[in-house]
Amino acid sequence: MKKSLSVIALIVPMLTASAAFAAERTVTFAVDNMTCAACPYIVKTSMAAVQGVSKVAVSFEAKTATVTFDDAKTNADAVAAASMNAGYPAHPTQQGS
Repeated sequence: MKKSLSVIALIVPMLTASAAFAAERTVTFAVDNMTCAACPYIVKTSMAAVQGVSKVAVSFEAKTATVTFDDAKTNADAVAAASMNAGYPAHPTQQGS
């Protein structure tokens, strides 16, 4: 019994520690192939569908998407892949905090 309590005592802090180190991150992507007024909607929808993404702002004029996400749940590569799968290759241009 003592041994199992010791194991639990070691595991619980490790599980909560990963949540403590999670941070909100904002990345701006250059987005290719946006040629019409519907394109930003498709880019925004595809990026927003990635688990952990909390905010997406797409600029048709600048051909960019600024995405805020929880870096414990996803990363810039996953967001870019979602856009690529929708037909709009995205490349990180600027990474914020």
